[in-house]
Parts: sequence; C-alpha cells; structure tokens
Amino acid sequence: MSRRVVRQSKFRHVFGQPVKADQMYEDIRVSKVTWDSSFCAVNPKFVAIIVESGGGGAFIVLPLAKTGRVDKNYPLVTGHTAPVLDIDWCPHNDNVIASASEDTTVMVWQVPDYVPVRNITEPVVTLEGHSKRVGIISWHPTARNVLLSAGCDNLVILWNVGTGEMLLVLEDMHTDLIYNVGWNRNGSLLVTTCKDKKVRVIDPRKQQVLAKNFEEPIALQEMDTSNGVLLPFYDPDSSIVYLCGKGDSSIRYFEITDEAPYVHYLNTYSSKEPQRGMGFMPKRGLDVSKCEIARFFKLHERKCEPIVMTVPRKSDLFQDDLYPDTPGPEPALEADEWLSGKDAEPILISLRDGYVPVKNRELKVVKKNILDNKPPPGRRHSHSTCNPDFSRPALEEVLEEIRALKETVQAQEKRISDLENKLCQFTNGTD
Repeated sequence: MSRRVVRQSKFRHVFGQPVKADQMYEDIRVSKVTWDSSFCAVNPKFVAIIVESGGGGAFIVLPLAKTGRVDKNYPLVTGHTAPVLDIDWCPHNDNVIASASEDTTVMVWQVPDYVPVRNITEPVVTLEGHSKRVGIISWHPTARNVLLSAGCDNLVILWNVGTGEMLLVLEDMHTDLIYNVGWNRNGSLLVTTCKDKKVRVIDPRKQQVLAKNFEEPIALQEMDTSNGVLLPFYDPDSSIVYLCGKGDSSIRYFEITDEAPYVHYLNTYSSKEPQRGMGFMPKRGLDVSKCEIARFFKLHERKCEPIVMTVPRKSDLFQDDLYPDTPGPEPALEADEWLSGKDAEPILISLRDGYVPVKNRELKVVKKNILDNKPPPGRRHSHSTCNPDFSRPALEEVLEEIRALKETVQAQEKRISDLENKLCQFTNGTD
C-alpha cells in the first residue's frame, strides 16, 4: 500500500481575487491597436494605460488612489504623432516613464506627483534612432538611466537617457521581428524572442549572441489550443511565473524549482471578461500586511481591474518567508560604469515596515555641447547647405567671441550689483 506524497510549498494555496467595484478604474478608453504589448505599466505610485487618442498617440497616468470613474477630460501624456505601442516605468525613479510609438521614436517623461491641469506634451528627452515603429522598451534593472528599445527594423538599441545618446546598437542579430526582450537580474545579459522561432541570449556589451536554438527544453507545459498571445510575468522572489492570455479571461500560475519536473502548476484565476492587457506591480508596491504576493491590473475595454494574489495566513505578523529583501529604487551603477564592463546586483530593501515611495525626483538630461567636439585639421566635407569653407580658424574666432561676451556679461553683473548696494544705502538713510 502506497501513500501519495504532496509536494511541500508555501505557495501551493495562492489564490486570486478582484478588488471591490469602487476600487477599480472606470471609463478608460483602452487602446485598440493590434499590438502584443501589455498596454499597462504600474509602480508603487501610478498606473499608466495606453489609450485611444485622436491625431497621435497617448497614455493616461493615474495615481493609485484615484479609483472610480475617470473624467473624460482627465489630462493625458501625449506627444507622439502615431499610436503608442509600449510603456515602462523607470525602476529607479517612480516619476519617470518611457513610451515607444509607431512614429519610430522613444520618449521619456517626467510625471508630477500632483494631477496636472492640462495634457503633458513635452517629454524630457526624445530618442531617435529606429527607422521603423518601436514596439518594445525595457529599463536596465541596476544601471541608472539605461533604456533598451527594440523596433520593427530588427534593431535593439541601448540608450543613456541622462545624455540622450545611443550607447549600443545591436544589429544583424535578428532576422525577423523581435517579439520580446528581457534582462537578467543584474543586467549583464538579455534574452530575446523572435518571429524566426529562435530564443537568443545576448551579451549586449560584447555584441555577441551567446546561445540560441536551444535543443531540448528542461520542461514542457501544454497550455491550451488557442492562438492568443501569452503575457508572462516572473517574480524571482517567489519563483512564480504568471501567464496571462491576451484576449483570454484567465491567469495561470506556476512555481519554478531547480529539481525535476521543474515546473509545477499551482492554480488558475478566471473571470468573465477577456483581458486586453495587464500590468504587474513590483514587489515593493504590495501590501505585506495582507500577505499579498502579487497584484495585477487587468485591462478591459473600458476599465482597469486590480486583482490581488494572496497566500492565506492566520498570523498578522510580517511573514519573512514570503518577503525576502527585494530590489529597491536606488541604482547600483551609473550608465558609464555598466558600459565599461562593470556589473552589480540590485540594491535590496526590506519590506518589513512596508515601502513608502520617495518624493518626486527630477530626471536631468545633460546633452554634450557640440562645440566640445572640435573638427579635425584640414578641409571638412559637408553635405549640408552650410559653407564648406568653415574651418578651424573660423571656429576659434567664434569661441573667442563667446569668451569676450561672457566677460562683458560678468562685468555688467558686477556693475549692477554695485549700483544695487548703493541704492540700498540711500533707501536706508545711511548716506
């Protein structure tokens, strides 16, 4: 006589439930663009959703606490000249979000903590380098201001948002449309999926494909026979992967282990309405007092419905086994350090006392002065309508004139300061 042994797991009884009706976001015109991104991005402060917009592309940014019916005149983030295809919050600044569009550009925006009076139309920086529409963007997990974009031109470009410059261009690596891109935990490698049915592991700094065309999977899980797109969300703290079917009405979740059979089915959350997109909250944005291990923001045609995944526990104490230290908002590296070859693990924080989002930190973009790049000696070949005889002596003359103007301004400022001091003496009756 044999006994069936049940696999031990603290996540075996995870269950999902929607929030109450008054905690949903309603009357949102979710975008109808036929693209396979999630259309939603969330962080501990905001939920952002790509929406329908006449004459260009736009998305809406709502504070998490602003639930209920959204006013039809609520300000949008709008600046693209074609539909927005993907959005992603910066992991190191909860007020900075990037957007990718059919207009071939990537824009980075600063969102204030207060609700703006009118549309946000001016990005902090516009990144131009793709020749076709851009459908994927992803921030580097540990390096400050490093952003990845992938377009229908089969290019992957890495940007330094702090200077508005390209860091790397990965070309001739993909033969067809790139479906998705993901970083490893410290951002030293990235993995891509492609329409040519190949998965590539890439070292971006060496610009090399390290592995592709994997022979045999370590585990194979048959999902269903539908041809809908699956949006995967992986939580490294719990080793749970959530598969959300776009156009489906369910969320299937599995626990990943390092022992065969590696993939263990846990449960399925189902609802009545199909989902058009999905947002996934970072671990630091969860409510640890309720043993919440994941929170999704499910998009319907006219609303956004938060769904909470919870581990049933009777104790009200902090559950250390559910909440190991998790990546916080501080970057471990600067962009130049990462580009030079340095790697660093994420800077972790404890959730024991809950996470309080930091105040608005302004993203500063410092573009290099074109005058710092002096032309080489000799005649310049120019294809523009400018005078081709503009040589180094002419440039030196311009620089000398700028220096003279600076000296004049400084002298005038001193004279104005002296006059103001004398005026103060007269008004005080001392002279």
